[in-house]
Amino acid sequence: MPADPQEVIQRLQKWGACDVADGLSRIKYPNGGFLEGLTMYSPEYQAGETKIIGQAFTVQFVPKSDETAPKLQGNYIDQVPSGSVVFISQPLPQVNAVYGGLMSLRAQALNAAGVVIDGRVRDLGEHRALRFPLFAKSVGTTAGGEVCGPSAVNVPVRLNSEHQDAWVQPGDYIIADLNGVVRLPQELAEQVLDAIPVIAEADAKCAEGIKAGRTVEEVFEEFRGR
Repeated sequence: MPADPQEVIQRLQKWGACDVADGLSRIKYPNGGFLEGLTMYSPEYQAGETKIIGQAFTVQFVPKSDETAPKLQGNYIDQVPSGSVVFISQPLPQVNAVYGGLMSLRAQALNAAGVVIDGRVRDLGEHRALRFPLFAKSVGTTAGGEVCGPSAVNVPVRLNSEHQDAWVQPGDYIIADLNGVVRLPQELAEQVLDAIPVIAEADAKCAEGIKAGRTVEEVFEEFRGR
């Protein structure tokens, strides 16, 4: 049975995306949970101490030309649970933007932890004025309504990537900072959280040794076992 989400999130607050990736790598999880190509655009571009942690509330967009896809009732942004990370999947090709300033205004009012867009974002000035945490693949100027629209929420979504076969499941933990975005599956949370402190302690000892003049080879052999 997965651990209590609030307890997991509280324990994750101590760690960054790289720490969680190290923990996942320790148990041989592919790519350490890293989701490639996602960059921090707000509240600053790739700077500062911004970190978001929360469970994924997934939103699947589909092309307007897909007449077989279901149509979402109401606006997805009004359904965002408090404390969640909104993860938006935009279909290819990604030319128009699918997320703008009014969406962040509402997400912030609902106490969302942040937004990750596997696609394009626009209205950067509005997101930054709100100091709202936002990660995306890229930026655009034109709204997406003419080419795609939201079809479903809380469904598995696949990362648009030529290099990874990575999926985000509803309720997965998303950890994102200026190093990137990491997905932590719910069922692995406790195992990874138990592994991280051991790794962090070994790295701290390595750092002390290097500052004292020892070689990287020496300290890695002693504290990392390689």
